[in-house]
Amino acid sequence: MKDFNDMVHDLAPKNFGKLGILWIGFLLLLIILGIIAYADQLIKGQVVTNMRDYALWGIYISNFVFFVATSFVGSVTVALLRLTNSAWRTPLVRIAEIITVACIAMAGITIMIDMARPDRLLNLFIHARLQSPITWDVIIIPTFLVISLLLLYFPLLPDFAILQKHFAETKPKLSKWYGKLSLKWVGSPAQKEIQTKSIRVVAILIILAGILLQTIDAWLFSTTYRTGWDSTNFAPYFISGAFVAGMGALVTVIYVVRWARKLETYITDFHFDKMGKLLALACLIYLYFNINEYLIPAFTAKKGEDVHLATLFTGHYAPLFWFVTIAGLVLPIIVLLFKKGRKPLPMFFIGIIVVIGSWWKRYIIITPTLLEPFMPIQGVPESWHSYFPSMHEWMITTATLAMALLIITLLVRYLPAVPIQRTADEQNIIGTLQNVES
Repeated sequence: MKDFNDMVHDLAPKNFGKLGILWIGFLLLLIILGIIAYADQLIKGQVVTNMRDYALWGIYISNFVFFVATSFVGSVTVALLRLTNSAWRTPLVRIAEIITVACIAMAGITIMIDMARPDRLLNLFIHARLQSPITWDVIIIPTFLVISLLLLYFPLLPDFAILQKHFAETKPKLSKWYGKLSLKWVGSPAQKEIQTKSIRVVAILIILAGILLQTIDAWLFSTTYRTGWDSTNFAPYFISGAFVAGMGALVTVIYVVRWARKLETYITDFHFDKMGKLLALACLIYLYFNINEYLIPAFTAKKGEDVHLATLFTGHYAPLFWFVTIAGLVLPIIVLLFKKGRKPLPMFFIGIIVVIGSWWKRYIIITPTLLEPFMPIQGVPESWHSYFPSMHEWMITTATLAMALLIITLLVRYLPAVPIQRTADEQNIIGTLQNVES
């Protein structure tokens, strides 16, 4: 077991190396290009996109649903692990909470991008209708963001106090900021009791808010009565899909942070094995809901559903549909059933495939349905019958993904990715038990 000072040295935030600076520069370049494309979209209007009367949502809403889904990992998953006091989750929870904050923040920004004119956001509050899921979406997203920030912040208080002392001589300005953020934490029994109760309350709140967020997000689709969305199955379908997207993102980010920060001592093969089992379970549940979502319409064989399913199974979107199903769900399940498949490197590649599959899954959910309107209109341009994002849409969407990664990168840079105080406490408990047994 490591000495406490060695542990602080290992887990304390460190400056970016050359590779880190290049990574930041690359993300900033993507963000700048996206801002330029968005400015042009504001000036010229959404004519620069390929969205028309049929495909009126397009890639922006696909991206929004992906961000909302990915944010689920740091809410329900982490909160459940906190409430059950699962000791193995300690090195993972903070990274999960950071992913949640980054993704839910970008989900809110993506909605404004989709609205074409940001000033229209005010209308959602002035002319809000309580019977509309959009109104509840506008309410729940900021609420979820605040709760996510609290769930990230409260457990950080002891670590901020440790970092204040650690950087007191080498980086006094940074030490001062850590001191302010620590709220004069000294680790007294009263402070620990308040912190424990606060984390427990916030963990319960975020479970409720997370489930509500995914449910409202599903209602945005299922209440439109469109073919492909007219399903009472959509809320659990979205929740199970969110577990998959979130766990895939968590595995990928944890592997990169572990490699970049040399945290192999703290984030071990054991943790990847546990995450692999969770991801396999999430994929199995989501695969079940996918089968249920497509099998029932296939049996009922309504004309609209029949056309929609044919488009997915054998038509224009078949290659993408089978890629997200087989590569994004079936393949990870098969690989993760084997212990070697749950090693860090295989898990990293599985995580990337799952994230890519999850993103395109949202695209598959949205686009084919919109291209099948309630009543086909005669004489419309042929371009309205198909949709693929324009360069503006790709640049803006890529910029939002880059911004999420930039937020994660900066938070990992200035926050201890693995909790310092809790890791030390658990190490002391293990050492005490070993001494007792000996």
